[in-house]
Amino acid sequence: MPDYRLDAEQEDFRKTVADFASTVVAPQAHASDVAGTFPYDVVRQMGEMGLFGLPFPEEYGGMGGDYFALCLALEELARADSSVAITLEAGVSLGAMPVYRFGTEEQKQQWLPDLVAGRRLAAFGLTEPGSGSDAAALRSTARLDGDEWVINGSKCFITNSGTDITSMITVAARTGEDEISSIIVPAGTPGLTVAPKYQKVGWRASDTRELSFDDLRVPSANLLGRRGRGFAQFLSTLDEGRVAIAALSVGLAQGCLDECVRYAAERTAFGHNIGHYQAIQFKIADMEMRTHVARLAWYDAAARLVAGQPFKKQAAIAKLYASTIAVDNARDATQIFGGYGFMDEYPVARHWRDAKILEIGEGTSEVQRMVIARELGVR
Repeated sequence: MPDYRLDAEQEDFRKTVADFASTVVAPQAHASDVAGTFPYDVVRQMGEMGLFGLPFPEEYGGMGGDYFALCLALEELARADSSVAITLEAGVSLGAMPVYRFGTEEQKQQWLPDLVAGRRLAAFGLTEPGSGSDAAALRSTARLDGDEWVINGSKCFITNSGTDITSMITVAARTGEDEISSIIVPAGTPGLTVAPKYQKVGWRASDTRELSFDDLRVPSANLLGRRGRGFAQFLSTLDEGRVAIAALSVGLAQGCLDECVRYAAERTAFGHNIGHYQAIQFKIADMEMRTHVARLAWYDAAARLVAGQPFKKQAAIAKLYASTIAVDNARDATQIFGGYGFMDEYPVARHWRDAKILEIGEGTSEVQRMVIARELGVR
């Protein structure tokens, strides 16, 4: 029969990341959230732990692990701070992974060692002001002029694109009338303008920017993969990223549950701790049920991914369900905490603000339903 329990090595790794999350990540989460400051020191320590190199081979400085291990790390980090978790997720899934999957050997040798060590971060420039879910409608252009690509256009909501350690951005652009390609743009290239950080509802400590390209020039050798394959590349990238976002969502849901179990034993009302009352018990039981099922969903999708089996539908299911229940758990946690749940110094308030984007980023809930229906042959 299928066994969804972690093996001894996986459990040891999970505990290691959980300890790091509780002793290093959690203590700084509130201050970073309030100030909106990027957690450079935490990122440095994650790099030293090898978290940015988890799914990459040792020849590029990676840990020789797999995507399942990355997702285990994301879940544990998100229990403490989703801003830290999304920084790792975007740095690996959206930043370094396209170079590894589609890059030439020269590109891999140039960019991956620093990326997998966490010394540098990479970003994925896909979303534009006029094309979110309809990503194929992007309008940024890249034309060949001799041996250079000339890029014009803009991108929005790009994670890790403006930090002091950002080294490159993979930009999706039109290279022909019906052709989209991916091109590597090094940070600091003339013609690249990085806007100030957005003022966001959640994920306040993560770096999210708008980018613009004005006759930006890079060598023709910066083409990532084959010309015209950009659309297929970012669909593949997003499929993997959805599994990671599902794991991150489960971490947030678990973090809400952890806070509520503790609070239910401490808070008293009408002569009893509030965990004495069935109304609270049922809420917490539902939170546990949702979190458990969502975890099984991402375990299944990740296991299929690392086994080389088709996983598109399972990734969409995991992302859709896990993001939905993350919002549900955050809402219920805020209710259980009452007025304190509305105060920023309590983790559940931050979880509540961080949860909503999980139903939007890397494919909205509506897009996930489209993917599931199409995988079932419903068109």
